[in-house]
Amino acid sequence: MAATGPGDVYAALSADDEEVQRPMEIESMCMQCEDNGITRLMCVRIPYYKAVILMSFECQHCGFHNNEIQSGEAVQEHGTEIVLKVKEQSDLRRQLVKSEYASIEVPEVELVIPAKSQPAEITTVEGVLERVTSALQSEQERRRLLDPESATKIDEFCAKLNRLRELDESWTLKLHDPTGNCFIQNPDPLHVDPRCIVSHYHRNLDETKLLGLADDDAVQEIDDDPVAEEWKNYDEVKHEILHFDTDCPGCGAPCQTLMKPTDIPFFDTVIVMATTCDRCGHKTNEVKAGGAIREQGCKLEVKIEEPVDLARDVLKSDTCSLSIPSLDLEVGAGALCSRFTTIEGILNATKEQIEQQSKFFIGDSASSEEKTNLVALFQAFDDIVNLKRKDVTIVLDDPAGNSYIQSLTAPINDNRLTKTYYTRNFEQNEELGLNDMKVENYGELDGIEEEDEEKEEE
Repeated sequence: MAATGPGDVYAALSADDEEVQRPMEIESMCMQCEDNGITRLMCVRIPYYKAVILMSFECQHCGFHNNEIQSGEAVQEHGTEIVLKVKEQSDLRRQLVKSEYASIEVPEVELVIPAKSQPAEITTVEGVLERVTSALQSEQERRRLLDPESATKIDEFCAKLNRLRELDESWTLKLHDPTGNCFIQNPDPLHVDPRCIVSHYHRNLDETKLLGLADDDAVQEIDDDPVAEEWKNYDEVKHEILHFDTDCPGCGAPCQTLMKPTDIPFFDTVIVMATTCDRCGHKTNEVKAGGAIREQGCKLEVKIEEPVDLARDVLKSDTCSLSIPSLDLEVGAGALCSRFTTIEGILNATKEQIEQQSKFFIGDSASSEEKTNLVALFQAFDDIVNLKRKDVTIVLDDPAGNSYIQSLTAPINDNRLTKTYYTRNFEQNEELGLNDMKVENYGELDGIEEEDEEKEEE
């Protein structure tokens, strides 16, 4: 959106309106010579990305200059951690966005870049290593004279970083950002990234303090309330709305999360959770499967032919992946959070997710071919919702078996809905944590361990 009034801070990035794009100039002290320099600020909204604040400082006296970019967006509801396995040259060229609160780790060389040690920036995976190498080499000549031993160790470490850039072996980059405003580019946004894992988490108290969402002297509250009366049976729980005290992820104010189990006909019990903040108006809701992991995985295939197919209820769990073969599209299990929606709703959510994750493919930096392919994909989503395409099948594959698509003829078989049950492979059981799970003969195992310990002591 372009600036339309005095209350608009972020103007749309454009080369046509020079007045809107003119940066603000502020006189400020140079941190090198302590004389006055000029800081330039510009608040812009980058098309297909986010609002950002561009800052540039230059000192005319000593020549020192610096530039920085900060996110103008609000802190996200959850923090984000991205783990990338770097194996090919294309991985080094992936674009990377991080805030100043993000930390970066490369376990193979024990490299840790702590939060607030670097400004927010848009760079590449290789650019992260180049920045570290450049910073370490900047004082090497002086360090060789004053501390030759440390200089030698730094040279050895820089050599390790150069070997990572040359891909002598694969290595791992971990990006941990409590603001949630971080991103690593997927070279093929239409398919699951095989070398990149994105996870979201609840911030702890220290990270909340770092972001300024809690007082520095705040402490973790301990619930001293008396134990509530126990329910006599499961039906009593299902008829009661449970309340949990929590902090708003938007403003940090105390609020409550409401939770209630609900039965879905011809399926299972689900848990509906909702949080509303009275101070800032933040709202969120989520649906979790209430049942155990099934003995077999389940693949659901539904054909979209009539308007009633778009209105089918859908429960998608966290472990469920989605694919649309006619579009050659695959969405991994972690891309869309668990939700109870409709076929049309999950199509719209998938489209929004792809738009969010493919900003660099439709912005000014994208090639014409990439932009054309994505525009065609978005048009295909619209055609499916408007029933202009009749060859569409949506596939939900859940190894845990906790996903559901409504049958229009239940309990009779639905001609446009196919359910296939299958035995999970080793990798799927590993992701669900089932391979190392032991639920039987605990007493026997403890006895064996105690006997072994006694023999060792003797």
